[in-house]
Amino acid sequence: MKQISLMEDLKERLLPTKPASVINPRDVIGLKKHGQGLRSWIRVDAATGESEVIEVDKNTMMRRCDLPARDLRLLDPLFVYPSTILGREKAIVVNLEQIRCIITSDEVLLLNSLDSYVLQYVVELQRRLKAAGNDDVWQSESSDFSRRKGGRSFRGAFGCISPDYLPFEFKALEVALEAACTFLDAQAAELEIEAYPLLDELTSKISTSNLERARRLKSRLVALTRRVQKVRDEIEQLMDDDGDMAEMYLTEKKRKMESSFYGGDQSLAGHRSTDGIQSISAPISPVSSPPNARRLDRNLSLARSRHESPKSSESAAEKIDELEMLLEAYFIVADSTLNKLTSLKEYIDDTEDFINIQLDNVRNQLIQFELVLTTATFVVAMFGVVAGIFGMNFQIPLFKDPSAFEWVLVITGISGAILFSSFLWFFKYKRLMPL
Repeated sequence: MKQISLMEDLKERLLPTKPASVINPRDVIGLKKHGQGLRSWIRVDAATGESEVIEVDKNTMMRRCDLPARDLRLLDPLFVYPSTILGREKAIVVNLEQIRCIITSDEVLLLNSLDSYVLQYVVELQRRLKAAGNDDVWQSESSDFSRRKGGRSFRGAFGCISPDYLPFEFKALEVALEAACTFLDAQAAELEIEAYPLLDELTSKISTSNLERARRLKSRLVALTRRVQKVRDEIEQLMDDDGDMAEMYLTEKKRKMESSFYGGDQSLAGHRSTDGIQSISAPISPVSSPPNARRLDRNLSLARSRHESPKSSESAAEKIDELEMLLEAYFIVADSTLNKLTSLKEYIDDTEDFINIQLDNVRNQLIQFELVLTTATFVVAMFGVVAGIFGMNFQIPLFKDPSAFEWVLVITGISGAILFSSFLWFFKYKRLMPL
């Protein structure tokens, strides 16, 4: 009940502030896209967990998150793109079912929508940020202390990871994965509830309406399986590539960039002071720096990474395990949903095979009945042949015998019975029908 009330409050804040008589139906569409320039976004701050609605155009968003245009195109609600998780230099682009957002180290920018899963995402992310605020501070202090002491953290000692100790970008990514997996699993469960009674009814009563419902059910199953398979493959692809996982550590990269920036600034100030030159330099945001400077910093970071020691690479691998364990948990959930859909598909295939076998059996019975009926018709036709022969205009002494009709009828009937029995024996001999 508390979560529902939070969602209602959030929904009221996201709706346009106009009376009901003034609201234009196009304003609801404008929640997702305002014209061709501005787009409405829900911004969730990493430090406070507060949410607000902002309107940002495409170029400003590209400069703000340092993203190319093709990455923002993946979030366009007017187009249908498969599920994608992209790790960039300063952001993570997430397109998972209804959740389409940009995650940075400082904020989450979510496409504004009145969809219930979007509102649940915002409410859940705010709840986790507010609940884990003190734990994050303690964790950052303890991690700094452990780095100064050269020891391992509690997570490495116990071999487990608590979601409260994850960086902000991983918390936001975890909520997105949880929302997508929950949505897909709910649809799979709903499909199961509808499918099994229908298939059981179809096996007992084959009708046109039941076959049409089964066809629609199978179409939905194929589409849902494809979506779950894409989410599972996307998580698996991230788990298989250590470079992509290392690229998603935005908070760590920001901390290193700030430390190197301020360190270089201090060394530059010291060098100038020794030369007798006084200068006052203010810190410049890396986002506002020119592209050439960002490219130079990226090349320098790549050059430093090539000359790192094996010890530093091992420590990086230990850090990647944190994200790998997070992805593995939701990979298991997606794989479980996929197995559920696969079992349902196998049940549908078994039902189709059973129906085909049943129809083939009915068809065989009809063929056998037609064969017996054709044989009986051929035998009965003998009476017509005999009647036609004796009905010709010629005179024989047999016509004057009073008992001739009975004898002709008996002889023709016995001959027909013998012929019919001969046909049945032939059918049994050739195994054309079980007798």
